[in-house]
Amino acid sequence: MSSSDIPFHSPTYGQLTEPAVVGRIRSFIVAQHHRAYRLIIGSDSLPSNGSGSYLVTAVVLHRVGNGGIYFWHRTMKRGLHSLRERMYAEALASINMAQRLEKSPALQKLIKSNLEIHVDVGEEGPTREMIHEIVGMIVGYGYSAKIKPDSFAASKVADRHTIPVPRLAFAEVAAQQ
Repeated sequence: MSSSDIPFHSPTYGQLTEPAVVGRIRSFIVAQHHRAYRLIIGSDSLPSNGSGSYLVTAVVLHRVGNGGIYFWHRTMKRGLHSLRERMYAEALASINMAQRLEKSPALQKLIKSNLEIHVDVGEEGPTREMIHEIVGMIVGYGYSAKIKPDSFAASKVADRHTIPVPRLAFAEVAAQQ
């Protein structure tokens, strides 16, 4: 499965392919092209019973001062055994998504000056020791990085989709007489 085949989800548009996400982002911008926009990418992960970790990457388009839209996709990553491995996997997933989106001619103008990568590390808690390493890596790739509490794309948007929703089974109900 290629990266463009990974399904994205949107609370507004449902399930989409990566090219459809690019189209929706472009349409959202064109609808109010005079506004300022920020394209924000953030990832979060959650270990899953020793079988790996769910890794979610969110792509958020913020229309400054007037809401936005977002898209996300979830994958299962094996071999992420420590918090450090998960934090690096999250940052690399966001960097990879940024690189893929910046190849899109429809988004190049926006991305050059308005792309942020949000990482789920902060001054409080066990991730504080990794801030300089992870932010340095992101900046080294040429992107702007935000950490907690300003990293909402990772710590809020991606985080809310790390736990897969169980599929509901419908049971027939006998008619009452």
